[in-house]
Amino acid sequence: MASMTRPIALVGPTATGKSDLALDLAARLDGEIVNTDAMQLYRGMDIGTAKLPLAERRGVPHHLLDVLDVTETATVAAYQRDARAAVDATRRRERTPIAVGGSGLYVQALLDDLAFPGTDPAVRERLEGELGEVGPAVLHGRLAALDPEAAASILPSNGRRIVRALEVVEITGRPFAASLPRPGRPRHDTLLVGLDRDTAELDARIATRVDGMFDAGLVAEVRALEARGLRAGETASRAVGYREILEVPDDDPARLAEARRRIVVATRRLVRRQRSWFRRDDRVRWFDAASPTLVDEVLTALREGS
Repeated sequence: MASMTRPIALVGPTATGKSDLALDLAARLDGEIVNTDAMQLYRGMDIGTAKLPLAERRGVPHHLLDVLDVTETATVAAYQRDARAAVDATRRRERTPIAVGGSGLYVQALLDDLAFPGTDPAVRERLEGELGEVGPAVLHGRLAALDPEAAASILPSNGRRIVRALEVVEITGRPFAASLPRPGRPRHDTLLVGLDRDTAELDARIATRVDGMFDAGLVAEVRALEARGLRAGETASRAVGYREILEVPDDDPARLAEARRRIVVATRRLVRRQRSWFRRDDRVRWFDAASPTLVDEVLTALREGS
């Protein structure tokens, strides 16, 4: 078989079964799991992110879970530093790193030699102050004048991304798109495994998953995190499932039922974005997540070095 320390990255849409496959592979390869889901970085965001409970991790070490408070802003650059350290340490232990998650840029940051545009706290603070004063639409108009391509790709309501684009344009003197990371030379000979399922089947799995989240106490989880500052968290408050429940302040049953419907719709939209992202990477080898021989198929690909 290929080197036992050759990293594997499991990517693809949410709800396909990546976590279960990761555990099965870890058992066969003496592996450790590195999270590549941006929202699973947050402590307490468990039910809504489908984070595996400790008791269900089969004793497999997991890295980059529960490392941020919900009031902290996740950054890809900080994630890149910490996740690379986890992969390198796992390889030094002569164990197999298995990266798992559907956050495309986080996967890319871990696997490829990417450099991210810097930040300037003074510029960021000034722009955020303007955002609070005049709102995102005005700043979006400014971005459209400076960088039409960036403005076309960012919703006028997404103040956080607008501020970041304006910051990058100001401190680099280049268009925002020109400063974004591009696929680079892979840091390791990683096997990229894409999991997907029939769309109708995946839609049904998403609906069942969301029902299970509500049954498991998603609303109570959101309320507990709200008391810890979730609404103020620039990243965490935008997570699918959490955002929709935060918009229901009184826990009215009818409004929660509507929130549940919107979570299903938002998750299906997320699936489309994830498919689009990962299908662009021709290094990904795709597998049917419903295959009864899935683990052996992936191990064969690892053995063949493909």
